[in-house]
Amino acid sequence: MSLVNIDRAIRLPAPDVEGLIQGRTIAAIVWRTFEPGEQYALYPGNVSGNLPYDRYYRSHFLPVAQKALAQLNSDKVSIKAWAKCELCQMVNDPESLEALSLLTVWKTEALQQILQQRPFIFVAHLRVYLLPQPLEMPVHPSGNFVSLPKSLTVTDSTPVLSESIFAKRRQKLEKLEPPDYPELEELQSALVHLSTTNPKAKQLEAEIKMFLGWSSDKPVKPIKPDLAWINTIAALGNRTKELDKDKSNYQAGTDFEIIVRDSLEFLGFTIDYAHKGGAGGLDLLCSKPYPLVGECKAGKKIPNDTAVQLLNLGTLRLKDQEMLAKATKLIIGPGVPTPQLMDAAKAHGMAIMNPETLEKLVKLQSKYPNSVDLFKLKEYLKPGQSDDEVAKYIEQVEQEIKVRSQIIQAVKQLCSDSDFTTVVEIKVQYNATFAATDSKLTNESVKDLTIELSSPLTGYLGRIKGEDLGRDRFYFLRDLPVDD
Repeated sequence: MSLVNIDRAIRLPAPDVEGLIQGRTIAAIVWRTFEPGEQYALYPGNVSGNLPYDRYYRSHFLPVAQKALAQLNSDKVSIKAWAKCELCQMVNDPESLEALSLLTVWKTEALQQILQQRPFIFVAHLRVYLLPQPLEMPVHPSGNFVSLPKSLTVTDSTPVLSESIFAKRRQKLEKLEPPDYPELEELQSALVHLSTTNPKAKQLEAEIKMFLGWSSDKPVKPIKPDLAWINTIAALGNRTKELDKDKSNYQAGTDFEIIVRDSLEFLGFTIDYAHKGGAGGLDLLCSKPYPLVGECKAGKKIPNDTAVQLLNLGTLRLKDQEMLAKATKLIIGPGVPTPQLMDAAKAHGMAIMNPETLEKLVKLQSKYPNSVDLFKLKEYLKPGQSDDEVAKYIEQVEQEIKVRSQIIQAVKQLCSDSDFTTVVEIKVQYNATFAATDSKLTNESVKDLTIELSSPLTGYLGRIKGEDLGRDRFYFLRDLPVDD
């Protein structure tokens, strides 16, 4: 680590600065040749020139550009990084502009306009480092260089890109070699909006950025919510000594109701909390994706009158016989139901599920998000004891995921010898490597699976569209791990 004194900044368009900070580019268009070793802070300004920003920047970079320009303030500027010039490249060949565009954030059209106004385009290769904290300073309306209010003493300990990644990017830019994975750049762009609300999308976006060399080569830590509560579902339902210490029967029952509601919400149900349990209350009411009413019983076994209790409370609280008749009715509790309870549950169309089965469902959803289809699950909630039926559904989902994982492996194997592969080749590889005689896949089924696995929301495979679907080509992006 070395100390660096910075007393000046170079003014660059705000989107370019943001692209450098995000690792999306290592290049800046400057007005003169820069010497290797020149060091400046990065001052974000407006986009100059006659083109609007949406014609200046490439389509996948437009969301970043728009946001950066929207954040410009008329009074203050926030400086977040400094950069050291590693090389300054002069480009004046019109035929090189398309290659330069593909390696940076600028459209070929914008580069052509710049070259019409100057004999050369000066492209500075910048190694960018983040400041410990942003520097706020007044706006300077003009000038390529901006003096800082005070000299900054910074270190090179926080590079945006590692040395090895920067070296690879610099070599490609210097030789104007095309990027390796342009389709992945489009996928990363498609994930940007999702990543703000979807942890899995954020994780995938981070992995793609790392793969493309837009971020450090440090391993990306998975973004996982705290799901330790999932492991306590069965224990709370069965009233274990460890979790039941110093609890009243009422408190133990309430704890189980709460975790069952949390579980159903995690699976995708919408809980109506106006009908939460308590004395004389209906334990469960889910309004979407279909009505579901339920009773939760913690202890050693489910009381005989639970089915009648659910029917009475549902009638009393819902005050809608038609809705109650259509609603899925579920009893969740421990042990083997008595013959009396089984008869009542079958007579009134109520499914009985053990806490262990609910925990398995939630764990499946946790391991493979959105894998539980609530409408398909509904078909397995048979009147009476439904644990065996739900276990069949869980096994079916796990098998479907395993097939998808094996399809991905087949593509990975094929792409070890060539860059791309086709549906027919994937089918042959899958059937020869993974399928038993009775589970071989057809071209049609492989086509459906590869399209699903190459969608922006999954991102396990990449897809290059052909003139028709049969000519589509696919390539490997990432594994889908499954337990053997």
